[in-house]
This record gives sequence, C-alpha cells and structure tokens, in this order.
Amino acid sequence: MKKYLLAIYQPGADGEMPPRDELDKIMQEVRNIREDMKASGAWIFSGGLDSPSTATLLRPHGRDTHMIDGPFAESKEYIAGLTIVQVPDLDVALEWARKLVKATGLPIEVRPFLEQSAG
Repeated sequence: MKKYLLAIYQPGADGEMPPRDELDKIMQEVRNIREDMKASGAWIFSGGLDSPSTATLLRPHGRDTHMIDGPFAESKEYIAGLTIVQVPDLDVALEWARKLVKATGLPIEVRPFLEQSAG
C-alpha cells in the first residue's frame, strides 16, 4: 500500500470562499467522501488550512533562520486543504481525487509520498 497526498487548491485571492449556503453543501459532500474513505480503509488524515496570509515562512540565512509573515510565494491559487490516503496504487488515489473534484469543483493535486527505506 502506498500513501498519497490529495492537495485541494483554491483559486482566487487570499481566503476567498463561496457563499455560506454553497460552502455548507460542499463541505457536507466532502464529509461524506471522507466517511467513504474511512469505511474503505483508505483514509489517514484530512484537514482544511487557514488562508495564506496566516502563514509564517522560515528561511535559512547562513547559520540563522529568518521568519517572514505570509505565504511562501504569491500565487493565483493556494492549498486550501489536504487529505492523505493509503491505497494500493495511483489509480485508486485518482478515483478518490475525482470524487473530491466533483464535490468541491476545485483542482486536486495527487502526489505520492516517497518510499521509506527500511532501517
């Protein structure tokens, strides 16, 4: 079994969200998918992220570390949430991502975790 990140990208400005009634419907569909993932044994973790303006970036600076408020990079899209699944292969991870795309209407990036070496 392999672990995959399903990253949900939110287009638009910092923290833009759909109207409350639309968001409630979307979130209920996402909760239903998460329950299906749990029932299948695929679900490991899910979570939404606060807006990019709440981020703090730490960068190496010689032997020191600098802290900077705000996101890593200005972008037209930002990661709004994520799910980690453990499934047999990429095809199964893509099926879960398709369900999230249909529920949210947002782009989902699917990326495998690096394999852990034994020892």
